[in-house]
Amino acid sequence: MTLKAPLIRTEIPGPRSRELVKQEQRHLAPGLQGFALSSGIAVERAQGSVIEDADGNHYVDLIGGIGVNSLGHCHPAYTKALHEQLDKVTVGSFTSAPRAELINEVAKVTPKGVDKVQLYSSGAEAVESAFRLAMNHTGHHEVVGFWGGFHGKTARTLSANGAGNAKSYGPVPPGHVLPFANCYRCPLKLKYPSCGIACADLARDQLRHQSTGSVAAVIIEPLQGTAGNVIPPPEFMVRAQEIAREQGAVFISDEMITGFGRTGRWFACERSGVTPDIITIGKAFGAGFPISGLVAKGAIAQAKPWANPSGSSSSYGGNPLAAAALASIRTLHKENVLQNVREVGNAMLDELRSWPDRLRWVGDVRGEGLFLGVELVADRQTKEPLGKKICDEIFQDGLRRGLLAMSYTHAIRLQPALTIDRDTALSGLSLLREAIEAVARRQGAA
Repeated sequence: MTLKAPLIRTEIPGPRSRELVKQEQRHLAPGLQGFALSSGIAVERAQGSVIEDADGNHYVDLIGGIGVNSLGHCHPAYTKALHEQLDKVTVGSFTSAPRAELINEVAKVTPKGVDKVQLYSSGAEAVESAFRLAMNHTGHHEVVGFWGGFHGKTARTLSANGAGNAKSYGPVPPGHVLPFANCYRCPLKLKYPSCGIACADLARDQLRHQSTGSVAAVIIEPLQGTAGNVIPPPEFMVRAQEIAREQGAVFISDEMITGFGRTGRWFACERSGVTPDIITIGKAFGAGFPISGLVAKGAIAQAKPWANPSGSSSSYGGNPLAAAALASIRTLHKENVLQNVREVGNAMLDELRSWPDRLRWVGDVRGEGLFLGVELVADRQTKEPLGKKICDEIFQDGLRRGLLAMSYTHAIRLQPALTIDRDTALSGLSLLREAIEAVARRQGAA
């Protein structure tokens, strides 16, 4: 049976969803993903880019597991690979055919020379390992990130985060956070391209004044996800790499959210012509299975003690069920999914570009492949972000229409499955536009 959306049969959330959420909340610790909590729905099943809740309501899914759901829900090739491996072996640190084949498939799609793979089970774990490798290679100890960046919630990743979530934890390991090229909200009030990427000069000066001269790693998201799917000029990545080189640091491209086809390229660093020293991978890599990793240049991967036996291993790294990730990469190739990303992404961006003329709250739209963002503002002149309460109302209105989108914040993030078809994608955007229009009318801002 093919799931179709939107299809709303009950109030949202429905009675069965409310019952399951109540049951879960009895012993669930706080801190779950905000949009999941505020939705109040419980998921029963999913297919492609459609999610069905426990009450039989169907939603167009433009969240895509925050970039995890690359192949769409329950892709046949993906589930087949998992089922077959489950009948063979599921646990173990030994070499297995799926792991050997997976590592070689990864090395085929990464930039030339970046081909030494180590596998993990979460994004933060992979980034932590990349930092350890960088420290071993350089003998330095500071890490550097950028404003708006997000690399995880573990101790050292917090040092490089620019998303503000390190402020409540007291002292963290040595790190610096530098200006990023968010052109819509340029800290220097300049315009691209006449600005000459002046924010990179500011970043260089800040690091020169604050660093002890012991920078081990400069880590950057080529396109920033948590910040609102922010897309910098391609030149900024080049300038960031120059800063790393000047410091004698390892340059890391964190491709958790952008890797494996999200932008219509295998990796977003390709848009800048940059070859990083290390690439961190996850999310779409496993298409739902919790697998992550890092891919490093050979000379860097030899650094010890990281390169010693057990020096960089992980309990779950590349276990035999990594066959799921292998199926993901092969399906991206076989079904020419990256072409779909470019075509559907262009169609979505064309639609979004009409919104500022139609919707008073839309201040900016941006996109690269199926990595798209819409920035909502209360005032286009001051660019004051639209209030959280209103954004929550847009999210809830969308739910009632049969849409799941990250519209609960002023910086809406759209990152559906890479396999989404054009009609479903544009249908989802229509639902989002209708939700924004409806809330604007209720607020007297239409």
